[in-house]
Amino acid sequence: LGACNPHFAHKALTSEDKIGVFLPCNVIVEEHENGDVEVSAVDPIASMSSVKNDSLGGIATEVQGKLKRVIENLN
Repeated sequence: LGACNPHFAHKALTSEDKIGVFLPCNVIVEEHENGDVEVSAVDPIASMSSVKNDSLGGIATEVQGKLKRVIENLN
């Protein structure tokens, strides 16, 4: 499932031109045989921290918060 936010992607790419490979744009939604649904996504803070660019920290924190809220509201 693609879940990119163009606004945040642009902010990140403006700060670091190679950050595109670390953007948390993919989300996996999987239904198990027992009916449970599992949602998986990359933690933006973990992935963007590998790039040593201080201006990405705030962006990663914002994106992480948005992803968490979306996942928490799926129930």
